Amino acid sequence: MTQTFGDPARTGAAVLPQLTEMIATVGDDPTRVIRVGTASVFVDRLGDFRWATRRLVDQGRAGAAPVRRHLGALMHLGLDYFHLGRWDDAAQLAAEGLTLCEDHDYRFYAWYFQYIQAAVAAAQGDAETSAALTEQIIRWAMPRGTYGARSFACHARALAALGSGDFETAYQHACTLSPPGTVAPYVPIAMWGTMDLVETAVRTGRVKEAAAPAAAMRESSMAGPSPRLEMLVVACEALTTPGEAGAALFERALSLPDPERWPFDVARMRLFYGERLRRLRAMAEAREQLTQALEAFQHLGAEPWVTRAAVELRAGGRSAPAAARPRAVALTAQELQIATLAATGLTNKQIAERMLLSHRTIGTHLYQIYPKPGITSRAALRDALSGLDLHAEED
Repeated sequence: MTQTFGDPARTGAAVLPQLTEMIATVGDDPTRVIRVGTASVFVDRLGDFRWATRRLVDQGRAGAAPVRRHLGALMHLGLDYFHLGRWDDAAQLAAEGLTLCEDHDYRFYAWYFQYIQAAVAAAQGDAETSAALTEQIIRWAMPRGTYGARSFACHARALAALGSGDFETAYQHACTLSPPGTVAPYVPIAMWGTMDLVETAVRTGRVKEAAAPAAAMRESSMAGPSPRLEMLVVACEALTTPGEAGAALFERALSLPDPERWPFDVARMRLFYGERLRRLRAMAEAREQLTQALEAFQHLGAEPWVTRAAVELRAGGRSAPAAARPRAVALTAQELQIATLAATGLTNKQIAERMLLSHRTIGTHLYQIYPKPGITSRAALRDALSGLDLHAEED
């Protein structure tokens, strides 16, 4: 269904009844599951038949589904999990997909999985890993004219720059994804970057540039396909509306159906709302929103946003709650073996020779391993292995 994939900000809402019928009759044919999934990605309907996508992943792992369909299911489930805040699961599915791409020479699909990993790393504050992954996407995509892949890379790059507080760089990446004044047509991921664009325009003093995309979103049909997209539209309007009128719009955005389903987006909105309330001197209400945002960011492991929420809470006269206790870090037996060998100083090629794997597979696993103990490089592995509660889980 091209209307929900090609230009969903303008044509997606009109065909939702047909998509609903397709989802209700999706069945178990791998090709149909992937086609319906592709039609569902940008209108947030993947969760309506997650069971079918999960089953296809299981079939692929058992060798009972074509590799291309297995890859498609991993992509869809990984994107779904990212928006649901299940970032560890999303990154693990992406690592599985990259290994499949390498083993079966499906290089074209690899950038989807690199994007998922880059987005997770960006949201968690691992700018180094995110930058390395997006650079791989760009190096592969640009000589081939694959501008869709570049758009995904720009989204992850904007998110990483936002996390590091580099609002000017984040603005430039967000503009590459979707120039101010429009929700870029036929760039469906532009909808996901709208709040990044408006926030960075506001924070860099570009009042007109912030108002233009907010108006474009309002004039499009972007709010129609899903409550999450409607939340983004209303939140962007709130960011560009001063005073109490803007605060009322934040309240409206957070009152849409089932907001906590999208924890990262909603936590960011609560942060914005809390900042606005603090400036309006509504201190008790501001602290409530900021505390909820902080707790959500801590649960997600979104460290840059934890810091931002804590700073706002202190500015509002309250110390931030104690940081959440670090979780035990679970690695699969294979990941633990790779991490241990890498910590001794062996290269990817040397590790690959010992484990009878390719050096690219080792590199993929290391990208997956680093975020778990909160590190960004091989050099930090030894301390992580000795200083954290690392243990092996079943493969």
